[in-house]
Amino acid sequence: MIEFQNVSLSFNNNHAVLNDISFKAHFYEKIAILGMSGGGKTTLLRLMLGLVRPDSGKILIDGQDIVTLSESELRDIRMKFSIVFQEGALFDSLNVRENVVFFFREYSSLSEEEIEKKARELLGKLGIEEAIDLMPEELSGGMKRRVAIARALAGCNPRMVLYDEATSGLDPLTADNICSLINDLAKGEPPERTGFIIVTHKVTDAIKVAERFIYLRSAEIAFDGDISALRNTEDPELRSFTEELHIAEKYI
Repeated sequence: MIEFQNVSLSFNNNHAVLNDISFKAHFYEKIAILGMSGGGKTTLLRLMLGLVRPDSGKILIDGQDIVTLSESELRDIRMKFSIVFQEGALFDSLNVRENVVFFFREYSSLSEEEIEKKARELLGKLGIEEAIDLMPEELSGGMKRRVAIARALAGCNPRMVLYDEATSGLDPLTADNICSLINDLAKGEPPERTGFIIVTHKVTDAIKVAERFIYLRSAEIAFDGDISALRNTEDPELRSFTEELHIAEKYI
């Protein structure tokens, strides 16, 4: 269980990024965090991993408040998650193989043969094994995201995957393929399912993958519910947002 209790955070001259945020989420859920750019969406993921500490409030992961934990203590918490950063964040100087096996090389005692096997298994699962010897500069945007996902999954069996703008900057067809991949990786039934939280400003992609939607506005949670509740909201701004959902659903 992930739980935010009255979490607030400010940057740059007390500008509130998040204000008294509270919510709970199970690891098996499929959640989209929506909102305007700069609205605190990615900050929620960073707080969840202990990469940023709030000004006030508690962040509980399986009942443990991570706010005061040391870096070494946070390691076990972070192993519950895998994160796919915006734009992939691949190491430019390493080829696909080396990017994917980075965790194995640094933190495991696997043999080179075992490492190679795991790399090919992951890349094969994501449909890009043929790219194993390519450099990041030789990859398309969609392939970079797939490599980033493979690297995120390497080395651990996460209980939840965090996607930061996983489809940002991609053409519609490639974005759709990434959405399909996200759904494939979250197959199964709760509570065994590996869930995800996807941060996005693209409504069309959110409704392809998520079952629960959290909408941030003015540093606060303006909505938290399923697509039916979102469609029937009486909030004026969210009603406008709902109209975009109706338009998007016609093309899915």
